[in-house]
Amino acid sequence: MDSALLQITERVRAAVAHQTPLRLRGGGSKDFHARALAGEVLDTRALQGVVSYEPSELVVTARAGTSLAELQTLLAGNGQCLAFDPPHFSSGATVGGMVAAGLSGPARASVGAVRDYVLGVEILNGRAELLRFGGQVMKNVAGYDVSRLMAGAWGTLGLITEVSLKVLPQAPGEATLRFECTQAQALQWLNTWGGQPLPLNASCWLEDAGRGTLFLRLRGAQAAVQSACASLGGERQDNARVAADWDACRDHQLPWFNDRLARPDLALWRLSVPAQAPMLALPEGAIGPLLEWHGALRWVQAPRALGPALQALAAQVGGTAQMFHAEGTVSATPAQTAPGPMQPALAALQARLQQAFDPAGIFNPGRLQPLA
Repeated sequence: MDSALLQITERVRAAVAHQTPLRLRGGGSKDFHARALAGEVLDTRALQGVVSYEPSELVVTARAGTSLAELQTLLAGNGQCLAFDPPHFSSGATVGGMVAAGLSGPARASVGAVRDYVLGVEILNGRAELLRFGGQVMKNVAGYDVSRLMAGAWGTLGLITEVSLKVLPQAPGEATLRFECTQAQALQWLNTWGGQPLPLNASCWLEDAGRGTLFLRLRGAQAAVQSACASLGGERQDNARVAADWDACRDHQLPWFNDRLARPDLALWRLSVPAQAPMLALPEGAIGPLLEWHGALRWVQAPRALGPALQALAAQVGGTAQMFHAEGTVSATPAQTAPGPMQPALAALQARLQQAFDPAGIFNPGRLQPLA
């Protein structure tokens, strides 16, 4: 055990002995996403570096504090990528934080989520025990897949120290098409295209000054992308220029997201619904939506007080609504921030998992906010 891991282990052991809550933190790029950040900060950035990388095997193993940007640069140098397009939100994003948050970018609806690419993890549990789950190949699980359970647990089940990820080759062909259309037309097209053999990768629809625009990203074989461009129509965009726009969409840096900064009364709400769900009649005072994931992810700007109305609206179509980002420390009531009442069976399972992994409840108390 190296000195960095030893120091962190001793810190966890002392926290267990004194029942001291710990706030696990990498680069802090997702500090905004919490009801309240409590506990002594335990910085994981000392756990640096890529442990192993086998481009021919499509797998990379990195320590939790490794910079996400540095890892993606390494992969890009070998013509590979993290296909789920993880958001950064700031330059400090780390590999461990990426897995703990379980958030995926615009390509998620087409290629899968973070958890689908987690092959194995090493964690410190709430007893300061160093445990390994999974491995470095896809078929390595006998029984419950604990490694993927860590994706989206927000550190409440253990401190991730190392993670092995499946990587994929970068697509040889790419194109972004632009269409002027209404939200209803965009949803109809996306549902129709989703049932066709098209190399769909990502989509984004938003309205600006009363005019709706759909951006559709295609990725795959060159021939497939060219054929799709010919059949779908639209206005083809310059790949070099539009790449920055897709990154801005991923990291919530588009003007649509930044406009909220002038309105501190507005929070950013994340509505996760079936892709086939129709347009939602947003309550008065809400702005949006911005659509991603071919209609399955809908961002809305609205005051916190509209939370119950948004949750009820999403529930009507079989989805959930959750406050994702609000200026300052989130101190809203659980009814405003949680995705809705959890089913008793799921609540019982979650309680049992937390009892098994962190019986003293020292890791990120109050941080867990399940995302769809």
